[in-house]
Amino acid sequence: MSLKPWREIAVPHEDVLKGTFKQAEFAADLSRVHAGTATAEYQDPALFFQRTFITEGMRLLLDSVVKRLSGRGGDPVIQLQTAFGGGKTHTMLAVYHLVSRDGGKTMVSDLQGVPAILDAAGITELPHAKVVVLDGITSSPNQPVVREGQTIRTLWGDLAWQLGKADGYALVADADSSGTSPGKAVLETLIGRYSPCVILVDELVGYVRQFAEGVTLTGGTLDSNLSFVQALTEALKAVPTAVLLASLPESDREAGSQRGVQALSALSHYFGRIQALWKPVATEEAFEIVRRRLFTDINDKAAAESVCRAFADYYTANGDSFPRDTQESHYFDRLMQAYPIHPEVFDRLYEDWSSLANFQRTRGVLKLMAKVIHRLWKDNDKDPLIMPGSFPLADADTRNEVIYYLPQGWDPVVEKDIDGERAETTEIESFDTRLGSVQACRRTARTIFLGSAPSTPNQMVRGIGVERITLGAAHPGQQVGLYKDALRRLVDRLHYLNSGNDRFWFDTRPNLRREMEDRKRRFQDKEDIFPFIREHVKKAFQGNGVFNATHVFTGSSDVPDDWQLRLVVLPPDAALSKSGPSFALEQAGKILKNRGDQPRFKQNRLIFLVADGDTVNRLKDQVRSTLAWQSIVSDIKEMKLNLDQFQARQAGKSLTDAEDALRRMIRETYKWLVAPMQEAQPGKGMSDVKWEQFQINAGTPNLTQEIERVLKENELLITAWAPIHLAKVLKDWFWKDDVKEFSALKVWQQTCQQLYLPRLKDDAVFQKTMMDGAKGHDFFGFAQGKEDGGYLGFACSPSSELLLSNALLLIEPTAAAAAYQHQVEAQRAAEEAERIAIAKKNSNSQGVEEEDSLDENSTGKEKTTDEKTGKDKKEVAESVKKHFYCNIDLDPILAKKQFSDLVDEVVSQFTSRHGVKVEIAIEIRADSSIGFDGGVQRSVKENCNVLNFKNAEFES
Repeated sequence: MSLKPWREIAVPHEDVLKGTFKQAEFAADLSRVHAGTATAEYQDPALFFQRTFITEGMRLLLDSVVKRLSGRGGDPVIQLQTAFGGGKTHTMLAVYHLVSRDGGKTMVSDLQGVPAILDAAGITELPHAKVVVLDGITSSPNQPVVREGQTIRTLWGDLAWQLGKADGYALVADADSSGTSPGKAVLETLIGRYSPCVILVDELVGYVRQFAEGVTLTGGTLDSNLSFVQALTEALKAVPTAVLLASLPESDREAGSQRGVQALSALSHYFGRIQALWKPVATEEAFEIVRRRLFTDINDKAAAESVCRAFADYYTANGDSFPRDTQESHYFDRLMQAYPIHPEVFDRLYEDWSSLANFQRTRGVLKLMAKVIHRLWKDNDKDPLIMPGSFPLADADTRNEVIYYLPQGWDPVVEKDIDGERAETTEIESFDTRLGSVQACRRTARTIFLGSAPSTPNQMVRGIGVERITLGAAHPGQQVGLYKDALRRLVDRLHYLNSGNDRFWFDTRPNLRREMEDRKRRFQDKEDIFPFIREHVKKAFQGNGVFNATHVFTGSSDVPDDWQLRLVVLPPDAALSKSGPSFALEQAGKILKNRGDQPRFKQNRLIFLVADGDTVNRLKDQVRSTLAWQSIVSDIKEMKLNLDQFQARQAGKSLTDAEDALRRMIRETYKWLVAPMQEAQPGKGMSDVKWEQFQINAGTPNLTQEIERVLKENELLITAWAPIHLAKVLKDWFWKDDVKEFSALKVWQQTCQQLYLPRLKDDAVFQKTMMDGAKGHDFFGFAQGKEDGGYLGFACSPSSELLLSNALLLIEPTAAAAAYQHQVEAQRAAEEAERIAIAKKNSNSQGVEEEDSLDENSTGKEKTTDEKTGKDKKEVAESVKKHFYCNIDLDPILAKKQFSDLVDEVVSQFTSRHGVKVEIAIEIRADSSIGFDGGVQRSVKENCNVLNFKNAEFES
C-alpha cells in the first residue's frame, strides 16, 4: 500500500524547518509581551491568534472576559490552575491581546477565531480597556522599581501606577510606602475609576513565597500581601467592568519550597471564595495547538484523510493486534485531529511524560516535537505519519532533548540498545533484511522507550503492552507479525530492555541479559560447548531407529568396523557449508577410511549426520546463552546472586526460553545427512568416493523418523529388496564366466563393504530377499556346497528356511536349471535302479524257496552263493553313514575362539541341513595340587547352575 508521506501534505513552519527555533520562543512570557520585547509570534496580536488554537476552555474564558468588560455579566475573578506547562500563561496572553490589540492598532476582525466569540456573546464592539500585568517572577519583594521618577515598592503600588499613573498611585501611596494593604475600599475606588480593566497576575506564588513569617521587606510582609489578595478579589466584585485572571500552580511540587506550599494553600483559599475555574486543555485540543504552532495549513486534506482512513482500516482489520480504542469509529477522528502526528505520540507525551517534574505539558511537547520534525524533514522521512517509532533518537539534538527530562544514565541506554549506528537494533537489522527493510527493530525499540522511559514512584504498572508497541510502530500494508518477531529478537538481545506480565520497558539498570552476556564469555568450545551440544544431540534422538547404534562426536577408533549399520554424528567443527570451507567431508572421509590406525573394511555400514556450517555459530552462541542462564539460576538458588523476586522469575523464564531455543537450533543446525558412495561398472573400474548430501526437515517432531524417511526416499538404505535386484547384483559382480555360484554369506558381506553396492539395513533383509527368490526358478538356485563338480543339497525352491552361511551357494539361473535337470535325471536313474533291484530281489527270493525243497545235502557251491549274498548285503549296509561324533582338546586360554571356529566350520554343516539332530556336550576337568578354596568353589557352582550344567562337582 502506497500512502503519501506526511512531508508532502503538511509543511512545517519556517523556523521548524531550519531549526532556528529557540527554547525561549516556546515559553510565553507575559512580562516581555507587556514590555514590548517578545518575539513576533507572541508580540503581534494577529500572528499570535493565527498560531493559537482556541480551545473550549479558552473560548469560555474569553467569552466571560468580553461579557465582563461590556458590563453584561461574566466572572470577576478567574483562577488558572493547571499543571506546569498547561497553557496558563498562553491563555493570559490571549486575554492580553484581545483587550489591548497592540494599543488599538489591530482590528478585532484580524484576530483569528475572536469574531465568533464576540458574535456568540452578542457584542458588536469590544470597549477599550486598560491591562495590568503583575508578574511574580519579574517583581522583587525587596527591590523597589522606579517608574517615571516614582519609586514603587509593592504589588498594589504597581497595580495603581499601571491603572492611573501618578494619579492612580496617589490613592495607595501611603500603603505602598508602609508596606501595608490599602484595603478593599481603596482598591474598589481605584479599579472603578479606571475601569473597564483587566488585571493579569502571573506566578503569584513565586512572589509570595519569598516572604518569611514575621519578616518585613520593601514589598511588605506575608500577611500584608495575603490581605491585599483578599481585598483585591473582594473589590472586583463591586466593579462590573473589571476582571482579574490569576495563575496558580496545580500541585505542591510546582510550588517549590515549604513556604511556597504554604503560600499556594493560602492564595487558593482566597481565590477559591470568588474564582471561576478555567477548563484545562484536553488532549485532542492539544493536537491542534501543537499542529498550529509547528505546521502550516494542511495543503491536501483529501490526501490526509486517505492516510488516516488507511490507518483506521488497518487497525480494524488486525483488531487482535491493536488496542481496543483503535477499533472504535472515533479513532479515525483522532487521527484526523492529530495529523500529521499520530495520536499515540500525544497520548504518551501527555499521559506519561507530563508526569515528570520538569516536563511542561504544552511547552515540553512543542520543544520536543520541533526537534523531531526538523530532523525527520532533514532526513527526508517518508513515513505517512510521525509515530513513536519514527522518533530519530540517533540524532544527538533529539536524544538530548528527550533524556533532558529523565534521570541520569539514559544516554548509554539509547545509544547501546535503541537507536544509532552502534545500537543492537541496527546490528540485528543488518543481518536480517526482512526486519531491516522496515527498521522493525528500531521502530519497536523507539516505541517502547517513548512509552516506558518516564516512571514515577506511584506508578502501579510499568511498561507498555504488545498492542501499544505495534500501534506505535506498524504502518498499513506491513505485517504486524514482523514487529512481534522484532520484539522477540529485542528481548533476547538488548541489555536494558525488561519484560514481565506481557509488558516491556527500558531501564537505566542493565537487565539480567547483561549479566548473561558477561558470563557467556567464560565458555570455551572444546571444554564446554561441544560436550553440551553432544548431550543435547543425543537427547534429540528417540531411539536408534533403523540404525544398530548412533555415535555422537565419536572418534574413528571408537566406531566399530563390523556388519552393523551405524549413524555417525560429526562435531560442530566438522560442518557442511555451502558458502565456505566444508570440513565435514574431510572428517567423514577419515572415519570411513580407517578405524584408528587400522583400515576400515565395512565402509558401506556408515552414514553421517553433520551440522550446517552457516548455522553453527548461532548454535554455539545459543549454547553459551543457555549455559550462562543455567549458571545465573544456579547462583540465585545458592544465594550467590542477590536479585529481587521479579528478576529471579525472569531468570528462570529466560533459562526455559533458552533451552527451548537450543532444541530448535540443534534441529536447524544438524540438518545434513551425508552418505558415501562409488560409481562402478563391471569391467570398467570404479570412481573415487563421492558424498551424497540430503537435507532433513528441522520442523518434524521426531528426528529419528525424519532421518529414516530421508534414507528410504532417497534409497540410501534398503529395508525391503526384490529378488530381481539381488539377481542383477549377482550377475554384474559375482557370477563370472567360469563361476556360476557364489557364497550367499560373502555376497551379503560384500554389500557391507563395497560402496558401489546397495546398502541393506541388515542380513535379515538379505535373507528375506533369498526366501522370496526361492519361490520361483527365475532368479537363482541354492546348494549347500559343491563337490566333484556337483552341488550338494541342491534345490531351486527349498522347502525349509534358508540360513545365511558360508556353505549356502547362490547359483546362476542357467547353471541352476542344468543342475536341476541333472538332478531330475539322476533321480529317474535311481528310481529305475531301485525298481530293477526290487525285481531282482523278488526273483532271487523265489529261487531260494525252490532250493529249500531239495535235499539238505546240497553242493558246496550253493553255500558259497549264500555266503556271497550275505557279504554283499553287509557291504551295502555299511556304505550308508548315519552317525557322526568327534572330540577335540581345547586350549583353556584360547577356548573361546577355538569353540567359535568349531561352531562355524563343523557344527554349522549339520545345523544348516534339515532333519539333522545335533548334540554337543562339553566336558571340563580342572585339577589343583593344593586344592580349591571356598570362594572359587561357590562361584563355580553358582555359575554352573545359572548355565544349566547337568552336573558339576568338586572331588577330593
